Amino acid sequence: MKAYIFPGQGAQYPGMGKDLYEGSLQARELFEQANDILGFRITEIMFEGSMDDLKQTRVTQPAIFLHSCILSRMMKDFAPSMVAGHSLGEFSALAACGALTFEDGLRLVYKRALSMQKACEMAPSGMAAVLGMDDHMVGELCRATGEILVPANYNCPGQVVISGSLAGIEKACDLFPRHGAKRVIRLAVGGAFHSPFMEPAREELAEAIRNVSFKQPSSPVYQNVNGLPSMDPGAISKNLILQLTMPVMWTQSIRRMIADGAVSFTEVGPGQVLQGLVKKISGEAVTFGIDNLPTEKP
Repeated sequence: MKAYIFPGQGAQYPGMGKDLYEGSLQARELFEQANDILGFRITEIMFEGSMDDLKQTRVTQPAIFLHSCILSRMMKDFAPSMVAGHSLGEFSALAACGALTFEDGLRLVYKRALSMQKACEMAPSGMAAVLGMDDHMVGELCRATGEILVPANYNCPGQVVISGSLAGIEKACDLFPRHGAKRVIRLAVGGAFHSPFMEPAREELAEAIRNVSFKQPSSPVYQNVNGLPSMDPGAISKNLILQLTMPVMWTQSIRRMIADGAVSFTEVGPGQVLQGLVKKISGEAVTFGIDNLPTEKP
């Protein structure tokens, strides 16, 4: 069975999508439609902007959503048996399998980005990657700091991203290596995504999501909040709201997809970060499909 996975924030690179825009009328029309919906020319930032320009949350999230959605429409024989997206990528997955329209998906992603950026500005916070430590121990040590600090992304065995106050991140950088972590790497992000610091953003996004009509997807969507498949529009929208303040259960999602029959994974969007994570989760259990993707490399 074929599984398609969609990347989240951090996969962006300068110039992404330019080849698609220049080489396909279909892509160009979708890019221009996105410019109109967003009210600014995101294509200029994607094609000509610097990495710093692309790191702005209000730009990064719609840019990656746009790139992923256009790729999925241009792929030959796009017929996934199952889909999943990492954080932001869940919106791309939902649009690709018909649970969201392209227009509604882009508007929600932009609202999500603005709300998250606003939440980041309300209180200093951050994230860090913990390498070489058991998932359970990461959670225990987060609590031991006495700060607002939580596991945010269960990316693969031995790689968990933590999220919380700057004081919590500072304590983690000292505490975790003393208890067996190989490394703790501060991440260059604007705030504490998938943590209690995103509660104001969750409340704003919830209102926007409730005003959007979700349809039954063409294939099961394995959602971040629980790693389980869903085809129920009501459950999907509810889990999207919860996603902002809950951890991304990526390891659990991929393991469940493999248990449910996935033998081939294709990453749809900029970069190949998710392929690397899937390899670490699955070992040699799966293959990676790339031959039906349009040619475009950073």
